[in-house]
Amino acid sequence: MNSHPESSPKISHDLPEPGVPVIRNVNWGGLRTLYIKEVRRFFKVQLQTIWAPAVTTLLFLVIFTVALGGSGRMVALQGHQIHFADFIAPGLIVMAMLQNAFANSSFSLLVGKIQGTIVDYLMPPLSTGELLAGLCGGAVTRAFCVGGAVWLAMVFWPGVHVIPQHFWAVLWFGFLGALFLSLLGVLTSIWAEKFDHAAAVSNFVVAPLSLLSGTFYSVDRLSPTFQAISHLNPFFYIISGFRYGFLGVADSPVLQGSLIILALDAALGLLCYALLRKGWKLKS
Repeated sequence: MNSHPESSPKISHDLPEPGVPVIRNVNWGGLRTLYIKEVRRFFKVQLQTIWAPAVTTLLFLVIFTVALGGSGRMVALQGHQIHFADFIAPGLIVMAMLQNAFANSSFSLLVGKIQGTIVDYLMPPLSTGELLAGLCGGAVTRAFCVGGAVWLAMVFWPGVHVIPQHFWAVLWFGFLGALFLSLLGVLTSIWAEKFDHAAAVSNFVVAPLSLLSGTFYSVDRLSPTFQAISHLNPFFYIISGFRYGFLGVADSPVLQGSLIILALDAALGLLCYALLRKGWKLKS
């Protein structure tokens, strides 16, 4: 006769039934963790990811103001005469924000595919929307860090006035533009198979569109043909709206530009969501 009492397995009633989702709505903990991971990734090398772009942008300001802004050169914008340095300063700030938002988001998934660590993004209990929000959130944060560093340097630069007149426009168009480039970076990161692919998009798409968007000149001075081409460039509406926040005047209607960029953000967001959900070029 066995002296030991029989032990019956205990059934825990705290565990959910198989197939019943534990996280029913938004996994805020996972989303916060992914966002912090993306922010820490670029903040650990902030000398390269924040301060170096800020110094490069400031050099653009110095070179162009010395070369083109001498003798008190003025720029005509919607009937207003604006000092050349004050005109290009907002465009340089947002241009740096856009380029760094793209650089951050285009690196995330791509380096995972190349190093074989893509499972770190795909395995956690994150929905497609949460994954996309975390990647874009980190890129937008880097964009505003770079923009803040550039703006702070320009505040103390002699001969440049960068005190916002419409702070809401600075934040709104800065956010819309950074989100647009972060989504474009995620799309590039999904498609690219090596760093050369991402660099090609950066050099042949992002850089030309940002430089030919009215950053260094007023679109009103162009011929009608080139004005029409400029109005097809989404970067033009971002820079024009951002400049409106500082100067109070813009090359295009602010509401129209806002709606155009908002629609493009929505379209890019849906495309990235669909590709991430399908696992195109991510799942083998």
